[in-house]
Amino acid sequence: MNSLISYKSLFDSYLKNLKQKDYPKGLYAPIDYLLSLGGKRLRPLLTLIATEAFGKDPSDALPAALSVEVFHNFTLMHDDIMDAAPLRRGKPTVHFKWDVSTGILSGDAMLIQAYQYLEDYPDPLYKKLNSLLSKTAIEVCEGQQFDMDFETQNKVTISAYLEMIKLKTAVLVGCSLKLGAWIGKASNADAQIIYDFGILIGLAFQIQDDYLDAFGDPNSFGKQTGGDIIENKKTILYHKAMELGTLREKKAIKKWFKSSDPLNANQKIEAVKVLFESSKSAKECQQLVTYYTQEAFKKLDGLRINKNSKVLLKSFGQNLMERKF
Repeated sequence: MNSLISYKSLFDSYLKNLKQKDYPKGLYAPIDYLLSLGGKRLRPLLTLIATEAFGKDPSDALPAALSVEVFHNFTLMHDDIMDAAPLRRGKPTVHFKWDVSTGILSGDAMLIQAYQYLEDYPDPLYKKLNSLLSKTAIEVCEGQQFDMDFETQNKVTISAYLEMIKLKTAVLVGCSLKLGAWIGKASNADAQIIYDFGILIGLAFQIQDDYLDAFGDPNSFGKQTGGDIIENKKTILYHKAMELGTLREKKAIKKWFKSSDPLNANQKIEAVKVLFESSKSAKECQQLVTYYTQEAFKKLDGLRINKNSKVLLKSFGQNLMERKF
């Protein structure tokens, strides 16, 4: 395959043919519902790309690709409950459409299913894949806990914040690639390199996501800008401003982040954005995105895969940063 569209078509067709059990409907219908809401399917596509990059048919990686996609959606189902979010991809979240208990139980079932899909692979490959998913799963939970802890802490270092987004977001990107690499019979050394590429791309993506939430074009970003500011969510923009800003700027930002008056939402967004820019936080975040993206591309130079696959992976990273995919 030579295009991201081809990989997505392959995975979408496989997912469309996935049949959940009919009973109990209250357990499985929410899973079908959430998976049907769509999304870019970034993680499963990386699994397919990595498998073919190392010389195997991407179809061999479809069960593993499904595993990471179901795992990702399990985290979304539970995240929505923790955030009391009413919408997911423009539609009611599972716990709003059904109830919280359903969201918890269906999410638990999705986590179990993610492991079951890996059972399509024989040992010793199955053991490697299962072990990697387990390691990633606990890291994602650690990242979520750090994220929750940071919301109540007055001071969070940039290194601590970066470690949090690595665990919460980037490790699953790396896992998706490494699963595919192992299915493609990559050496452990090459599998680690492509995993590291995924970690760096995942970091760049999350920092860019934080930035675009404040400064992005809602038409291309896919959601209204300023949501994190309204919710007083302390993203890297906030922490960079606390690191770089003057005493006046930091005092002003802290004051705005204590406000929750919905009538002043637009005023708050604009005021905080000005402070993010004047403190150089916005500029620093963009520089971090560039740094991690370039470091990721350097990893590709050390991979023993064909040129076309390297070009495709680089294109994937560029499109991800520019929100073209």
